[in-house]
Amino acid sequence: MSKTIKIRKGVDIKLVGEAEKAKSQINRPEIFAVKPTDFHNLTPKMVVREGDEVKAGTVLFHDKYNEAIKFTSPVSGEVVEIRRGEKRRILEVRILADKEPSAIDFGAGDPGSMSREQVVEKLLNSGLWTAIRQRPFSTIANPEDHPKSIFVSAVNTAPLGADLNFICQDHISELQAGLDAMARLCDGSIHFQVAADPEKSKAFQGLKNIQLNKVSGPHPAGNVGVQIHQLDPLNKGELIWYVTPSHLITIGRLFKEGKYNPACTLALVGSEVTEPKYFDTWYGAPVKPMIKGRLKDGDLRIISGNVLTGDKIDSEGFVGFYHTEVSVIPEGHEPQFFLTEGWLSPGLHKFSLSHSFPSWLMPGKKYRLNTNLNGEERAFVVTGEMEKVFPFDIYPMQLVKSIMMNDIDMMEKLGIYEVDSEDFALCEFVCTSKIEIQRIVRQGLDTIQKEFA
Repeated sequence: MSKTIKIRKGVDIKLVGEAEKAKSQINRPEIFAVKPTDFHNLTPKMVVREGDEVKAGTVLFHDKYNEAIKFTSPVSGEVVEIRRGEKRRILEVRILADKEPSAIDFGAGDPGSMSREQVVEKLLNSGLWTAIRQRPFSTIANPEDHPKSIFVSAVNTAPLGADLNFICQDHISELQAGLDAMARLCDGSIHFQVAADPEKSKAFQGLKNIQLNKVSGPHPAGNVGVQIHQLDPLNKGELIWYVTPSHLITIGRLFKEGKYNPACTLALVGSEVTEPKYFDTWYGAPVKPMIKGRLKDGDLRIISGNVLTGDKIDSEGFVGFYHTEVSVIPEGHEPQFFLTEGWLSPGLHKFSLSHSFPSWLMPGKKYRLNTNLNGEERAFVVTGEMEKVFPFDIYPMQLVKSIMMNDIDMMEKLGIYEVDSEDFALCEFVCTSKIEIQRIVRQGLDTIQKEFA
């Protein structure tokens, strides 16, 4: 039975630079890349070498500790570089794309008439199993597990988040095929969350084989962790899988066409973008064709993902596998004179949750925020700020402190299995002590995972 959940705690950070509802085409790039760093806790084992010829769908590397999980090339071409970092950690596998693309044929088929084993095999061989992640820990799901339910969030409440209704509206048949495949993987419900506003969820109203739930409220209402907490709480020993609507379209295309087709749509957003809009591109494509000639001058930060949880990349970098937008905002290196820009200024252009500045009297105002922390790390004190933006029935401050103390029993009692680092992004944003809370939560989850591995 469909449910409606309304989130009251949280905050919408309204930024300048929302993407216009229009799509642009870009030329197919020459170089593509697959980044092992997009997949948490992955130790890649290479299958190809520099100079090898590959097709779209050819295995590039697999998980060292689970060879069934394969990572495949999004395009055909030549492996031109395996870029490594410190301690020879593999950062990128770069492919020089062919002018005439070719792909491995995995065979088309209706997932509704296939067995679970057949669906799993096709996803593993094509490399698209990597689109399915699990809670707890937010790592790639183990195909041998059986989750109690699968979650899909079609609500993006992050600052300048891409409109998933707009991205998916022309690909509903592929999305339905992807959902049909998910239905073969799980005996429980497929929870599909959409915005409560009918205009923002029009594309999803006719979907089948799902439990369509409506979500309203400020960020982080669109986070899958919040939705799991409200609809199907996660207890110790249980597993829930989740996948994005964009990846479901790619999975559906695999079953309809029999090939790994990496086409996708991304939003280019942010105050430093001259024409924020959507672009039809490909997984593994560089960001340069999207941003070339579309950014303002100045010291800028390019972020793959949203401004709260995304990854900093350079202008020659590649978009992350799980991201649906690229954000560009100003760096915050410039000093602020305390009378005109600092703490004694009127602050009409400053965003403040604590009502320290009169800008709170203008609730519809959009801000051009930069990366400046406006302070440095200091003692972690109790303020009650986190509880105002954290919509879980969990004590966030106590959980973070238990992680810092490495108290595993207390972490479990305080509900660490239900959360992910992205759920604490707003807590980090409002923290007056400037503590890197997302990193601490990620450390806590890694500790728990190693403890029970």
